[in-house]
Amino acid sequence: MNKLNPVAFGGAGAIVALAGMLLLGLLGNLGLYMGAVEMMQAWHMLFSLTIGGIIAGMVEGAVIAFIFFWSFAWVYNQLLR
Repeated sequence: MNKLNPVAFGGAGAIVALAGMLLLGLLGNLGLYMGAVEMMQAWHMLFSLTIGGIIAGMVEGAVIAFIFFWSFAWVYNQLLR
């Protein structure tokens, strides 16, 4: 079995979270997907539809995603032993 590189896996998850948060912020400012925007505002304390809120939400989402995916890869590698 192949091992996962936890840092690379976490980084990939963080990049996807960054892109998703940016896309949701831009579409929310256009009035699209407002239900998803409201959920994201409820789940992430820093996310809002302002420029600063989108950037802060992107950073928050990236950090959370990195920790989650790094932990997932670490546990996966431990279970391979």
